[in-house]
Amino acid sequence: MKFGIVFFPTVGPSDKSAEVYFDEALRLVDLAEELGFEHVKIVEHYFFSYGGYSPDPVTFLAAAAGRTRRVRLGTSATIPAFQHPVKLAGKLAMLDNISHGRLDAAFGRAFLPDEFKAFGIPMDESRDRFVEGVDAIKRLWTEEDVVFDGTFHRFGPVTLLPRPVQQPHPPVFVTTARSAESCAEAGRAGHHLQTVPNVMSTEELQSRLSVYRAEWAASGRTPGTEQIHFSYPCVVAEDGEEARRKGRVDDDRNSAAIRDAVASWGTTRSDAYPGYEKLVEATKTSHFESKMEQNKLLIGSPDQVRSQLEQISQWFGDDITISLGVHSGHLSYEDAAATMRLMAEQVLPKLNGGRG
Repeated sequence: MKFGIVFFPTVGPSDKSAEVYFDEALRLVDLAEELGFEHVKIVEHYFFSYGGYSPDPVTFLAAAAGRTRRVRLGTSATIPAFQHPVKLAGKLAMLDNISHGRLDAAFGRAFLPDEFKAFGIPMDESRDRFVEGVDAIKRLWTEEDVVFDGTFHRFGPVTLLPRPVQQPHPPVFVTTARSAESCAEAGRAGHHLQTVPNVMSTEELQSRLSVYRAEWAASGRTPGTEQIHFSYPCVVAEDGEEARRKGRVDDDRNSAAIRDAVASWGTTRSDAYPGYEKLVEATKTSHFESKMEQNKLLIGSPDQVRSQLEQISQWFGDDITISLGVHSGHLSYEDAAATMRLMAEQVLPKLNGGRG
């Protein structure tokens, strides 16, 4: 298993200013580099405390690139539907050059109705826009004199500058939350996979990974070369009860943030998002204790979290990569730094295979 950190802010101006949050987050980037973590990622969302402090992952990752030399930099994820592919391909290629080839490019469809409304994009078009956008970006990275004639974008002939450092292009990840078909499509297309175990049962996730791995192999790619990344909120303290107290606070605030963000699903329906109207009720019945029982949160003493990770490895395989959500903004910088140090010094060295 490999380990990195992911930033998913769930704070707003009444909790902490964006200036302070990003100062803290960039100090944690420095610590990730120092402690040997594999990657740093950040999300893309808008308007709500649920991720709203991060409307442009590339801006944050460019700042992170300037103060690191080793750690990989990941979008988690950026949304092709909300940007012209020429613009997004160019921004990501610039980041790959600034970081000397350390970009992991993850793309997602988005799922919040208010975001689509603000951009004037119909939700029913999200899948088609996603597929077209990723295809256009990959062509812009790898071809010259690109002529693109899509449903939503037409351009060319153009040759993108700068060219990416990584050849033929940076690793491409698909971020999916619930869709089994999205996992299958990712495997067929040769895209790596990012997902959040918190939104489905262990059995559902095992089934989706089986489909993904089977499609990856069936497409002629070497089994085991695919990358699978999971994200987990994480709070570690020497005293397990202290970690649980802090983790409960963090989870309660995170749950409140997503409740506000998905509220418009109460009056929104889209054939592209079957069942998403149930999100409103699901966020009302999300409980800290049940998440802990199901290993949806990595919270406890170093030994307790190590046991959780060993169970996760048994469920999903020891070749996965874990992104640790260490700083949503509700706990202090010191709490987040302590979590990272305890993970690096007391948890990961005792896992079978270490950090990989």
